[in-house]
Amino acid sequence: MVVTRIAPSPTGDPHVGTAYQALFDYIWAKKNGGKFIVRIEDTDRSRYNAESERRILEMFRWLGIPYDEAPDIGGPNAPYRQSERLENYHQYAQQLLEKGWAYYAFETPEELQAIREDLRSRNINLGYDGRARKIPLEEARQRVAAGERHVIRLKSPREGSTLLRDELRGAISFDNAGVEDAVLIKGDGFPTYHLAVVVDDHLMGVTDVIRGEEWIPSAPIHVLLYQAFGWQEPRWIHMPLLQNPDKTKLSKRKGNTSVEWYRKEGIQPEALLNYLGMMGFSMPDGREIFSLQDLTEAFSFDRISLGGSVFGWDKLKWLNAQYIREVLPFETVADRLHAHLQEHGHEVPNDGFFKGVVKLMLPRIEVFSEFWEKTPYFWSDDHAVNEKAQNNINSGQDVLKALLPKLESLEDFSHESTHDLFKAHAEEAGLKLGKVMPPVRAAVAGTMESPDMGEMLRLLGKERVVARIRKAIQ
Repeated sequence: MVVTRIAPSPTGDPHVGTAYQALFDYIWAKKNGGKFIVRIEDTDRSRYNAESERRILEMFRWLGIPYDEAPDIGGPNAPYRQSERLENYHQYAQQLLEKGWAYYAFETPEELQAIREDLRSRNINLGYDGRARKIPLEEARQRVAAGERHVIRLKSPREGSTLLRDELRGAISFDNAGVEDAVLIKGDGFPTYHLAVVVDDHLMGVTDVIRGEEWIPSAPIHVLLYQAFGWQEPRWIHMPLLQNPDKTKLSKRKGNTSVEWYRKEGIQPEALLNYLGMMGFSMPDGREIFSLQDLTEAFSFDRISLGGSVFGWDKLKWLNAQYIREVLPFETVADRLHAHLQEHGHEVPNDGFFKGVVKLMLPRIEVFSEFWEKTPYFWSDDHAVNEKAQNNINSGQDVLKALLPKLESLEDFSHESTHDLFKAHAEEAGLKLGKVMPPVRAAVAGTMESPDMGEMLRLLGKERVVARIRKAIQ
């Protein structure tokens, strides 16, 4: 059975890169009838944030990526936080010490800094020179027993090479002379990612490790640990990274990387998942709009592009527009938009009028955050009038004065009736229709950027329309 996992660090807002990796972990597991596990890598206690952990799990639920095991639902491999699995890491670190694959090191931060500077001055691309390798294990244990602060480091081979067999890139060879003696247990007793991820993946039966290509430089450390323990390696798949428009790694310095930010802008979870799927994979039939089920059924690693994909706001907005206009049921869109407005402090009833406005505006918005700013005239008679609209009101006073009594006497205020009225007035006054309707639009909406005018007038109703035209004349 295929078992995959995502192991985010709870140190900030959930990143779109985490969602991207989780998506492919999930679809690969489900395509093969397997399990998808969420595990929290919380060994960096100085940066741990319990609220961040909660938001990570909320992100998966909002996106619709169901997991089989996680801290909030438990499972046969519990616990799912590294901080609750410390006994495991110390047990396996001791095994490495006994086998000669690890050693105690006692350098102070100042000594480590001096070592790094010395290595750098000699153009040696390592952070530590391995000097504590020479300390006999019993002597080191006596120093540990005496309370001397220490770490446990991997004793990497100094000769030969280590081979990473990557599913997307083939075999990658690393010269062992360039593989650092990585810290496995830190001075505070917590494991580093290197030890914890290998131990946990093994104990949880992870068969396929799908992660970003930024982990390739660290991969030889993980391969060596599997060899040291005598465990079978998982299948390694290092996915291409999401990129900024300038082809650099996606980062918050150059754009928004928080899934929460996109949710608050009104991006739909189905659209974001669809877009993330497009980042790493192309559907065999070339379509751009597809469901999670479609992606799962069609997925294969041979269609992954290694060049990396640009995560762009404009394309995501376009895709989101397709979902809210064509893919999702209208009632779902209206209910979600109403909830979005409430979350942002805009109280409007979820009634027929609201849904009429939504239906009218959907062709004119791409994300929910655009809705309120484009519809103030539907919710208040005190909406602002912009300069362009005021100019049309000023130049169209004669038109507005002539139309006012006709609109007041109009019994049927339907789209067809008002349009017929404007057309008849244009013919009677010897004007083009394009001279009659703009002053009305300006007077009623306060902007020239409004939807189909007949439908707008019908929704607002005769009383409000007449009152606004009278106000514009005054």
